[in-house]
Amino acid sequence: MSLSTTQKLQHLLDQFSGSDHVLVLINADPDAIASAMAFKRILWRRVTRLTLSNINTITRPDNMAMIRLLDVTLIHVTKITPNEFNKVVLVDSQPSHNDSFRDFAFNVIIDHHEPDGYDAPFKDIRPEYGATSSIMTEYLKTAKIKPSDKLATALFYGIKTDTNNFERMATNADIKAFQFLFRHANIYLARRIEQVDLRPGFLDYFRKAIEEKTMADDRICVHLGNVETPDICVLIADFFMRINTVTWSIVSGFCEGHLIIIFRNDGLRKDAGGVAAKQFGNLGTAGGHKSMARAEISSESLKNHINSLEKSAVQQWILGRINAVLSPSPN
Repeated sequence: MSLSTTQKLQHLLDQFSGSDHVLVLINADPDAIASAMAFKRILWRRVTRLTLSNINTITRPDNMAMIRLLDVTLIHVTKITPNEFNKVVLVDSQPSHNDSFRDFAFNVIIDHHEPDGYDAPFKDIRPEYGATSSIMTEYLKTAKIKPSDKLATALFYGIKTDTNNFERMATNADIKAFQFLFRHANIYLARRIEQVDLRPGFLDYFRKAIEEKTMADDRICVHLGNVETPDICVLIADFFMRINTVTWSIVSGFCEGHLIIIFRNDGLRKDAGGVAAKQFGNLGTAGGHKSMARAEISSESLKNHINSLEKSAVQQWILGRINAVLSPSPN
């Protein structure tokens, strides 16, 4: 028989005592950051120490703005001394999701992705939910904790991003959590975080993309060469989808020894994830949703499939593989 949220909350609180030093690990994105903030609030004054730690390098401007505007303190995992903590928590992820989690034994795992089978004293895995922020909001409500405006804003934004404004999978629970948070969040602050997409250095990539793009029928493709972060490819792919005649946008770049390919389409009778997996999955990792997808191929592996890594050659190779599975656009 499934436990009620009240029973789950009590079971969660039973995992901790006042002398505990707690480490909360995340792979930082809006949903993870918000969920970690909520977990910290739930254990406020219940433990001796609680530290939030990220395993990834945070480069996305909106994530950086979220941390700055909401006063979130995160310490990178490389600066953590694990033996200083006697309890370890993982939110919005699971141990198999990243190698950085291998060195930790988790006491608590709360997530909304498919379960990976890891056994922990407390687990709350709800793959039917659209965001871990929705789960954490339920815990706050059950604990009769009114979230501060900053915490409510973080959870509000976490649900928005992980459900893609409810365009991706979401349940009534996500909607109820969102409605509750709407009453407490600073909507103007959330909008400010959401609109911070760019750093000044990104503008040169936009200029390069506009100058070097290839357009064929309703498809636009550009290879940017080396990029400082894959987020640049995401931003430009989304930007190109604003062109009224474009139904496919494919933007790629090399970052840290891998070719990153970002796919976007209008979602009408198209499957970006399927195309990515079919044409690039055997070369590296590839997949995604109907309207958005991603592929990553190591540079070494790529050399076995293309004669040159020059920008124009890579761009034509990618577009050729895309066009091979897409029927010609009607005139």
